[in-house]
Amino acid sequence: MENLFNEYAKSLDTYIMVKLKEKTAQLRETLTKKNRAPIMLSMGAPTANPPEALIEKLKEFLTEDNIHTYSVTRGEPYYREACAQRMYERFGVKLDADKEVFSLLGSKDGLANLIRFIINPQHDSLERDIILIPDPGYASYGEMVKASGGISYPIPLTKENNYQPDLERVLDTLEADGYDRTKVKAVIINYPNNPLGVSATRQYVQGVVDFCKKHNLLLIADAAYCDVYFNEENKPFSVLELNGAKDVTVELFTLSKPYAITGWRLGWMCGNAEVISRFAKAKSTIDNGIFKALQKACAYIMTSPEGDDYIRIANAGFKRKQNIMIKGLRELGWEINDADIPDTTFYLWLPIPRKYESSFKFCEDMLEKSGIVVVPGDAFGKYGKGFFRISYVCSDEKLQEVIERMKADGFRF
Repeated sequence: MENLFNEYAKSLDTYIMVKLKEKTAQLRETLTKKNRAPIMLSMGAPTANPPEALIEKLKEFLTEDNIHTYSVTRGEPYYREACAQRMYERFGVKLDADKEVFSLLGSKDGLANLIRFIINPQHDSLERDIILIPDPGYASYGEMVKASGGISYPIPLTKENNYQPDLERVLDTLEADGYDRTKVKAVIINYPNNPLGVSATRQYVQGVVDFCKKHNLLLIADAAYCDVYFNEENKPFSVLELNGAKDVTVELFTLSKPYAITGWRLGWMCGNAEVISRFAKAKSTIDNGIFKALQKACAYIMTSPEGDDYIRIANAGFKRKQNIMIKGLRELGWEINDADIPDTTFYLWLPIPRKYESSFKFCEDMLEKSGIVVVPGDAFGKYGKGFFRISYVCSDEKLQEVIERMKADGFRF
């Protein structure tokens, strides 16, 4: 029966986070017996409880008439209007809630389907449509492109280019590698970045917008971490704030990270009205939208003082956790300059210890010996070789235990 699947589906690998969960489950009993019960520093999923006001509103809306009936794929008007209000209050971006906003079952849903809708599958690899993706970058980008019958080509994010590469040079390299630059359909950017935690300047992102306009490309901005930040004077911005951005850009947001509701699966896409309209038509054949009670509760929290207070307190907590990890890792020999410490996300991107040649081997040893689950950098692209990612979302006490285990078990830089 496996042969019934198309070549693209058969080429896909299991998502790295699923692999890590499966491996951890297999070892859990053994690790627990030796006082090394697994501590998960792998998933980018906040572990705190959601805002109390959000939970109470959800309970309230569950009893409304017709709340359990089908929604609409585009999103209920109150949800889209709340998204538009949030975009204006947070970024100063004005949007038409009817034409420029679309609800998503989490931003991953939007990314996967948008990529699928814009790629024309071809058997000849050199004839396939191309999407430029950040490397290191979210592990699903490349697999989404592959599943859709396209080719993902890396945009190298390195310290040498300050994680803000010259896209014209990327196109030149792509052509030198034998690909046709006219096959490039879109560019994905992700600032603040997963897994690096870095951001980009307005000047640089304006250049990306101008690049996409020059080459008639769609700019897909993944803004999943825009509300996880530690510097109020330098908050992450929306690409749609920039000149001409709406001409070529759609931006995707998620409620998972700022409100700790990863399992609820809510987000939105906004920006270019033509892209939103075409996406809506295609998406209407796939699902019937998000449970209305969830939409209504989230519409409330996005536009409420309680929601803003929750984000502020959560970010203070993430900064405290970051400090715990930075202090401990420095004690273990990692040379972490103050200037390199991210002001955004809940990730740390670090070189593997000197005695290791493989990121996968280091992460495997950390799990099997110490019960510490971290992600090898190679899982995020070829430029992740020699690095690993920490997601510091668990309790302060568990983070401190991670440092103590690493000290006791000989994991030093």
